[in-house]
Amino acid sequence: MSERVFMKGCEAIAEAAVRAGCRFFAGYPITPQNEIPEYFARRMPEVNGTFVQGESEVASVNMLYGAASTGIRAMSSSSSCGISLYSEGVSYMASARIPAVYVNVQRGGPGIGAIQPAQQDYFQATKASGNGGFKMLVLAPSTVQECVDMVYEAFDLAARDENPVLVLTDGVMGTMMEPVVLPPMKSDEEIAELRKKFEHRAIIGHKRGENAFCRPGSVGTGQEAVNIEAAKLYSTWDKDVEVEEFMTEDAEIILAAYGISARISRVVVKKLREEGIKAGMIRPIKISPFPYDTFANLDFNQVKGILNVEMSIPSQMRWDIDHAVQGRTQVNDCLRSGGQLLTNDQVYDAARKLIKEVL
Repeated sequence: MSERVFMKGCEAIAEAAVRAGCRFFAGYPITPQNEIPEYFARRMPEVNGTFVQGESEVASVNMLYGAASTGIRAMSSSSSCGISLYSEGVSYMASARIPAVYVNVQRGGPGIGAIQPAQQDYFQATKASGNGGFKMLVLAPSTVQECVDMVYEAFDLAARDENPVLVLTDGVMGTMMEPVVLPPMKSDEEIAELRKKFEHRAIIGHKRGENAFCRPGSVGTGQEAVNIEAAKLYSTWDKDVEVEEFMTEDAEIILAAYGISARISRVVVKKLREEGIKAGMIRPIKISPFPYDTFANLDFNQVKGILNVEMSIPSQMRWDIDHAVQGRTQVNDCLRSGGQLLTNDQVYDAARKLIKEVL
């Protein structure tokens, strides 16, 4: 069995990427994700990789675009307002179907916001990561171990779909330390084989007279053809829905949460169970594609209310919950934002209030 090591979230994210075969990283400093580029700056020379501190977020995401276009496993990271500046480059990568991974360690907002943790980028991540209506897989870890596992998996998902993949975490997960089991390091031979699979459309230089691969562009009906092809990909993502249902079998009250808010909600569910309240939790592990069916297929004769728990004001994941539930049960919110953290007591009090209203 692999040895457990004690690591900070941001550093674990970077190490997982290296072990997944990432050999290019470009990024720009912003709290609370600075330890990701700092770790890459030390680690990349050890694996014959490349680290670049871009002069800006815009420069960094376009370096990611360029590197990933060659077939190398490439990654970038930023936080919230910095990720906003990635939107154009991410949209370009989605249009060109480039397999790249990036990480958002969320902080408070809108605007420059606060450097403390938040979950205010849910809409940006799942609905509008850039112009054009493209979609991405979005993974949302709730432990440092999941940060490791999801970043490692994200590179395979990006390569499978030839599409950008986002890992959406937050400042709590990025700065906390937990024991983790690290995945195996991909060998140079494995990395070379992975790159070779993309060779048929990699931008790596061609002999005189040969043309580089290029997807149809925006002239005439070319862009629509690209969009139709992408839509076919998105329609296959039902198999990628990933959700945790915790103590939901007989639950009359459901707490819905992802990421760090789910850790708090789990504690509250256990406390309510000790008090004889039939509480449970639904945690989207991937927030895109969202587990609509998990909510829609609840027994609403049994489930009397849902408490949406997230560090965002106004609520954002609530939109997807409402879309799934269609008014068949009462939905309340328990929210903080702007870097203010939820506490166990706040979630517990909100749950007790919902219980009083519906039971």
